[in-house]
Amino acid sequence: MQFDEKEKFDATGFRDQLLQGLLDCGPDLDAISKYLDGAGGSKLDYRRYGETLFDVLIAGGIIGASGVTPGDGGKLAPACVFATENNMEALRAQEQLFLKVTRRFKYLEKMFDEEIRKVYTYMKQFSKDERVKLARMTGLWICNGSLNPSVLAVIAVEHLVKDNIALDFILEVFVTWKQEKGIANVVSSLKKSGLETKMMEFFPMNKRTHEHFQTAFQDQDLGELVRLQKAQASQEVKKDLQKSVSDALAEAKPAKDIINEVKEFSQKHNLVEHEVVAIVYYLLMFTADVLSEDVIMKWYKDSHAAKGKSVFLEQMKKFIEWLQNAEEESESGEEN
Repeated sequence: MQFDEKEKFDATGFRDQLLQGLLDCGPDLDAISKYLDGAGGSKLDYRRYGETLFDVLIAGGIIGASGVTPGDGGKLAPACVFATENNMEALRAQEQLFLKVTRRFKYLEKMFDEEIRKVYTYMKQFSKDERVKLARMTGLWICNGSLNPSVLAVIAVEHLVKDNIALDFILEVFVTWKQEKGIANVVSSLKKSGLETKMMEFFPMNKRTHEHFQTAFQDQDLGELVRLQKAQASQEVKKDLQKSVSDALAEAKPAKDIINEVKEFSQKHNLVEHEVVAIVYYLLMFTADVLSEDVIMKWYKDSHAAKGKSVFLEQMKKFIEWLQNAEEESESGEEN
């Protein structure tokens, strides 16, 4: 967010006034909560400077591309997330502080979602310990509904991905999330948010393989997410095969060519034969009203004559027999 000089001065003034109030409270989170509740809307303009409020509560000062800018005299909030002990008990207490202030001032809920996206983009400026605390807090915020899991997608950017910062961060998020809500909740929420389709994007380009994914997630006892990713990848491969066969049929390619392409594709992506059969069978059934029966039966017979006929051809018999019987019944009906 860009500020002109007056706005920048006002944001700085807001920060310094907020910091003084927090310093007066010391590390007492109950006192801080009461201070924030009383200052909002009277002494401090949360509506205008909500972003700065969350910056200070997270990092102790204003967060930007160069890191965290403290107040006058290098002062930072003494009870911010980054200054908190790195254990779940202490972090849960911080979570409650955020929850209370966003529930008291409902308009801050949307601002928090927007602000956290900005905070994530500056993660490279934080220390490893600060990133771990932020990741664990993110897991808690997702669990209490303050954040939607889809917000994690903003971390999948090159400057965070290439140095494994993005991957380390989401692994910490998932571990915390699993501890708090159980893996079933994690899997269900990833599906609902659409994040399950983007999991590989947190890996550097040269590590976007199932093997690297499996190693990273299983090392954190997240084997259930490995299975989720594998199932998702399989679905994508099947969609690609479906499109390939559909395009080939539409182009009226020879059966022999289509079968060879299907075999090569299946071997490359380790598809099991019965899944391939199901996909091709479905497509032929789907296109039966478009392609003539003669074309489909010729396709089958031509491929039948080729060497090394597969289980596919055996399972296609029922469909071909159905076409032939339907044709004979039609001819019989015309004669009568």
